[in-house]
Amino acid sequence: MKLDAIDLRILDAIQRDGRITKLALAEKAGLSPTPCWMRLRKLENAGIVTGYHARVALRRIAPVASVIVEVTLANHRQSDFERFERVIATIPEVVGCWSVGGGIDYFLKIAAPDIDAYQRLIDDLLDRELGIERYFSYIVTKTVKDETVLPVGSLIGRP
Repeated sequence: MKLDAIDLRILDAIQRDGRITKLALAEKAGLSPTPCWMRLRKLENAGIVTGYHARVALRRIAPVASVIVEVTLANHRQSDFERFERVIATIPEVVGCWSVGGGIDYFLKIAAPDIDAYQRLIDDLLDRELGIERYFSYIVTKTVKDETVLPVGSLIGRP
């Protein structure tokens, strides 16, 4: 789907405020409400807008240990990757998982109540015999930037 400047303004606005009203969205997009709403529906139907979410300041509710983990698998058959990914997708504490190129197979982002809970989760993963050859843990001591708004315009070559 080819996006124009109006589509980009719509995407930017809903990323910044998923609860924006139809009228406010139309104003930001430079359209009247009905055509703007139709464009938003078109973006949703095309799978470009995949959902609406709230950001939760978890540390205001409960303690949390955020850990970034490098994982390297012992074997690199497709079935090894699929088995690992299938299990990881079922673990709620794994809030991010990226398959990467280079000397590491995956990066995981884990949110646990504390370091002890994190270690129990890792021990459980190792006990499941998922083919993890090695892992390295990095405890997040300070979040410098955790942006959810993607620079859609600059990514597709438009200012």
